[in-house]
Formats: sequence, structure tokens, C-alpha cells
Amino acid sequence: MNGYRGRLLRIDLTSRTVKTESLEMEWAGKYIGGSGLATRYLYDLIKQNTRPDEPENPLIFMTGPLCGTPSLTSGRHHVAALSPLTGLYGESDCGGYWGEQLKRAGYDGIIFTGRASGPVYLWINDGNVEIRPASHLWGKDTYDLQAPIKEETDSRALVACIGTAAERGALIANIMHEGAHSRAAGRCGFGAVMANKRLKAIAVKGAGQVEIADPEGLKALVKHHAALAADHLKDMRKYGTARMIQPSEQLGSMPIQNFRYPHRWEEGAAKISGPAMEEKGLLLKSYFCGGCVIGCGKTVQVKEGPYRTSVGGGPEYETLNLLGANLLVDNVEAICLANELCNRYGIDTVETGSLAAFAMEAFQEGLITAGDTGGVALNWGDADAMLELVRMIGERREVGAILSQGYNHTIQRLGPKAVDMAIQVKGLAIPAHDPRAYNGLACSYATSNRGAHHTSGQTHLYEHRLKVPEIGHEPSGRFTVDGKGALAALTQNIMNVLDSVKSCKFAQNGGWTIGPIAQACRFAIGTSDSIEDLILKGERSFNLKRLINVQRGVTRKDDKLPKRMLTLAKTAAGYSANLPPLEKMLDEYYQARGWSKEGIPLPETLARLEIG
Repeated sequence: MNGYRGRLLRIDLTSRTVKTESLEMEWAGKYIGGSGLATRYLYDLIKQNTRPDEPENPLIFMTGPLCGTPSLTSGRHHVAALSPLTGLYGESDCGGYWGEQLKRAGYDGIIFTGRASGPVYLWINDGNVEIRPASHLWGKDTYDLQAPIKEETDSRALVACIGTAAERGALIANIMHEGAHSRAAGRCGFGAVMANKRLKAIAVKGAGQVEIADPEGLKALVKHHAALAADHLKDMRKYGTARMIQPSEQLGSMPIQNFRYPHRWEEGAAKISGPAMEEKGLLLKSYFCGGCVIGCGKTVQVKEGPYRTSVGGGPEYETLNLLGANLLVDNVEAICLANELCNRYGIDTVETGSLAAFAMEAFQEGLITAGDTGGVALNWGDADAMLELVRMIGERREVGAILSQGYNHTIQRLGPKAVDMAIQVKGLAIPAHDPRAYNGLACSYATSNRGAHHTSGQTHLYEHRLKVPEIGHEPSGRFTVDGKGALAALTQNIMNVLDSVKSCKFAQNGGWTIGPIAQACRFAIGTSDSIEDLILKGERSFNLKRLINVQRGVTRKDDKLPKRMLTLAKTAAGYSANLPPLEKMLDEYYQARGWSKEGIPLPETLARLEIG
């Protein structure tokens, strides 16, 4: 079982039964682990008419073969289910140490089905697994929950949990890990799935070891690449992902005023950047996930003033942009407080920031009034209005009760005029990377199985600056068109590999790309898989996700971008007035994928990929 523990937990919350079963190693051979393996189990468990809010919707936590080993940036795990936000396939990736602890406890993953009659939490202590009552924990936020659970279990236990927003029915709720460190399985609304199952938390502690095939080979490989990654990513080590704020504004990738701001925002970007946070003394120390030498997580605290915060995980690139630039808010202390509120409530900062910008634009256009906001004027650049919006969403009051249900529900409530203001794909908010700045990213957003997400393909990284000599890749430029459809398909396949073995995507910037990862897999698992073998497995899992969506009616009509991204060019000085030619790229993408012109995987493609 090199790289694997060979066991899964299957928890039926309705009957409150716990079963241990052997991992399907044939599936592991074809889908690796993490994202791919979770998808294969999900596909087997759901029916075409299964709904996200039903007890039959499985919630799957899955590690990968590199998780829990000395492999570089391997402290990650995956969550998969049908998404309450989109009604389609959903997945989320999470860092920290929780996945490592699950692996050390002896399990590659957990599959939850059913719905408990009352609130419960799960306690995994090596081979001992208990479903415990959690009524006394219901109503606690994700920070305050930690101490009582550790008192009842073990002070060294790591906790994945939902906050009060999920309990109140927010569909943009996420699953938070490790308390104030705030590692989030953030996208797709899985906090709502946990709440629907009456599952408040999962506490885990393990003392076992993951066996690997060639410990010395893996150790030497990691030693070499850890030094390279640490050297190449000095700025990220210093500032975290906030280092990307000003370069993003310079490239025209920053989302400003709900992606419609016609001017540069250089001064604002400087005020919410990593150097600004350092200058104000907000950065306290770095947080490293398992196997990491980068430490992009930053612990922050606003010690005084109206925006005081606790000590905890600070706002990252997406949060600074979407709760800052996207609302024209340039007060970094206020964004730090908004970030803490989101983490405590347990709501996705990407979805929250995007919906807040939507609300501000809808307020200006009269679709939302002061009567909907309790008298709060939703004015651009107003930090206090931004914070009150976060509270309304997290507490599901006033207009926040609607916004907390995500874009699909909000558009339904506000009517057709709201459609063009909703910056989303398949019901999932577009993150803080403007697709008008990267043609390949535009294609990747449109075709991503879970809805718009930059890490589903990270195509922007490959088209802009990343060289991957082991696959013969050289960046072709952000605004070229030919080859971008094929590039989006390739990078999505590669990201499916990283999400399946469990490896952080940031490390690619430091040279930890698909070649070294393939070596790490050979050392850990003992297989002879080549780079091409791994990419084929990534392609297989991507297509299986597409099949889940096709069964729910997804075709070419759904592979689209918001109208604003295709018609409103960014013309400020220093920007390119590029508008992505999406339809042309889709034609090339479908051909590269082996799909029909309507976006359906062809029978011969499924046969080649051995998908039944």
C-alpha cells in the first residue's frame, strides 16, 4: 500500500453507523487519489436525479498518495459532492495539516451519506471512530468551536467544521479547518452540505505513518526542489499571495468595481498589497501547510482602531481583491476584519466579495433599495458598508438572506436585469483573475466543471510565464488565440493530476511541475507511471466530471462567460483592449478534448479513457 493506507471510512449519518472498507485499488490506479478518486466514488453513488440538498448527496473527503509523505507541498486534501450553488459537480481543495492527520489515522478518505436526526460531530483517533452529539456546539463559530471539541477529544486534534452561516442555511458556506489558521475548502458551498447532514465538525488525530516505496529517492528529490522553490518564491515567502496584488493591477487582471472599472487603480492596489500590510505591522508570522517550504499563509492582527481583529489567518490574494478592489475599498484593515468575519461565519470570501460587488451595482441601478439593506447605502468604496454586507450575508438578514444563496438563486429573485451584473459561470463566482487579461483563462473558466475557478486549469500561469520543459511547454503570450483551447484542456488535465496526488499549485512557480511530481509519485507509490500516464489519468477524471454535469443537462450553452467579459474592453492606459474570442477557442477546445461540437464527450473518447 505504498502511498496509500488502503482504507476508507463510510459514515451513514441516518443510521449513525461507521464502516471501514478497503480502498478500491483498481480505481486508485486509474484515478490516483484526491480529486480523481473522489469523483469516481461520487459517480458511483449518485443518480441522475440526485439533488444537492438530499441526504443521498454524498460528501467525500479524500487524500492522495503524496499526502502524508515527505513530498513537497503535499499537505492537502480534497472535498467533493454535488454543489448546492450550481446543482452540478462540485469540488474544493484545502491545505493545512488536517488531511495528513486523516492519513496518519489510517484512512485515505471519508464518505458521508444520510442525514443525522440532530447535530453530530465525528471523532477519529487513529483506528477509533465515534459519532458524537453536537447540539451543544451548534451555534458556535469556527473559531469558538475549537476549544470545546479539543477538550472533549484531544488537544492535538485538528478540526474541520462549519460555522453559523451554514447552520442558518447559507449556500455559500464553506468548510473551515484548523481554527484561526483558517484553511478553507471554500468553493461550491460544501458547508451547506455538511449542515444539511447535521454534521458540525470532524476532529481527527493520527499517529501512524504512510509507507513509501523509495524513501531515500523521495528525500533527495524533495531536498533539491525545496531549495529551488524557496529561492524562486522569495516574495511569496515574505508577503504571501498578497504579493500578487500590484502585478495583477498592472496586467489588467485585477477585478475592480465588479469588473467594470474603466480606469487604473494603482494607488488603491498599493494600499491593500503585501508591502502595505507589512508597513502597517499587520503581518505577524507565516503559516506553512504540510510539506511546504513557502509559507504563503500569513497570520495577521489589526491591534487597534475600528477594525480590530483577533490573531488569525490573514486575507489572501482573492480576498483582498474581491472584498477590496472589486468594491473600490482600499482600507486594508477593514478587509482584514471582513476576512475574519467570513472565516468565523464559515463563508467563501470569493463568493461573498463577488456578491457584495453585485449588490453594490444592483443598489446603484435600483434593483436593491435601502429598504432591503436596513437603511445601509451600498456605496462603492465604503468600507463600513462592505463590512455590513458581510454581516448581512453571514447572518442571513436583510438582502444578505438572498445573497447568501449564491448567484443562481439571487438572479432568480431579482429578475433578468440582474443577469449582466452577475459575474459568474455555472452559478459560481469568477475569482480575482480577469479573463480579459488571459485568453486561455477565459476558455478554462467557461469549461471548468465546477464553474469558474482559476485553479481548475491555472491556464493563465502557463500562457503568461511558466515554462515546463519536460512537456515542451513555452508561454505563448496572454492574447494569442490559436492553441489556447488545446492549452486550456492540457492545463486542466495537469491540474487534475495535482489535485489527485495532492500537491500545491503555487509550487509550480518554483519548479515543482508535472515532471518532478511524476518522479515523486514513482518514489512514493512504486509505480512506473510516466508524465504522459499521469496526464492521461488527469484527463480521465476531468471527463468523468464532465459526464456528471452532462447528466444534469450541461452542454455548450453552459460553457460561457458573463456578457461583460466579452463586450466591455479594458481601455485604460497600459491595458490591452482584449476581448476573448470564446467561441473560436471552444471549437478548438472541444476538438482537443474529443467532444462533440455541443460539448459532449464522444463514445470513442470515453472508450480511449476506459470510462464505462
